[in-house]
Amino acid sequence: MTKVGHERLKETALEIRRSIIRSVHAAGSGHPGGSLSAVEILTALYFEKMQIDPANPKWEDRDRFILSKGHAAPVLYAALAERGFFPKEELLKLRHVGAMLQGHPEMKGTPGVEMSTGSLGQGFSTSIGMALGAKLDQRSNRIYVLLGDGEVQEGIVWEAAMAAAHYKLDNLTAFMDYNGLQIDGNTDEVMNIDPVTDKWKSFGWNVLVIDGHDFDQIFDALEKAENTKNQPTMIIAKTVKGKGVSFMENQVSWHGNAPKKEEAEKALEELGGVL
Repeated sequence: MTKVGHERLKETALEIRRSIIRSVHAAGSGHPGGSLSAVEILTALYFEKMQIDPANPKWEDRDRFILSKGHAAPVLYAALAERGFFPKEELLKLRHVGAMLQGHPEMKGTPGVEMSTGSLGQGFSTSIGMALGAKLDQRSNRIYVLLGDGEVQEGIVWEAAMAAAHYKLDNLTAFMDYNGLQIDGNTDEVMNIDPVTDKWKSFGWNVLVIDGHDFDQIFDALEKAENTKNQPTMIIAKTVKGKGVSFMENQVSWHGNAPKKEEAEKALEELGGVL
């Protein structure tokens, strides 16, 4: 990718971070930490990699993205709005009664949302079904899914992982947002998932480990995933919870806590924006 392309994506990522802060603050509740950690992944997918059309969100041959860690809805909504699926003004109505954007993604009323998620593991399972369906229909589109690291403590994830390898779903690329924190604390203390790389490999997946905030590494991993045959790919993305806001980074308290006015103003100042 050219230097200009990199700068464009970095600016887009910055704007998505600003939108996350504004929307969660306006809602008075939500999940900023795990939304901020996934920004580069969604920016790479929605603004460079995926074949999608905001003017025709139900285009049959589109690529699909599923946010399996549905509580990180603010990053998905911010990316969709920035990409043009709906007006950015909707972001400031997050979680309001009767608004389009609720606390977890809802596929029936939100353009660009492929699956209603929130119950951990179910979005990942659905991605396997979508990938298998595309194979059966002989379609060339790809399926992308993002899991949280705490999410992979769920048994449903490993049943789905086994099925994906069994059916050789090489049209499926999963990301694991490995920021090391979940609602109750450090993942290695709540329920240690390591050696998670070896676990995915043992389930028959092609596994790549990257810096989840580095666009070069993200795109390199995506290219390797496309060139891998007869195996689904898991990209373990090492990230920082709360990335981009100094007082939120690596702080479990920002898993599900909305910034107050002063905190939102400080966060946006660091991100080059205003409330």
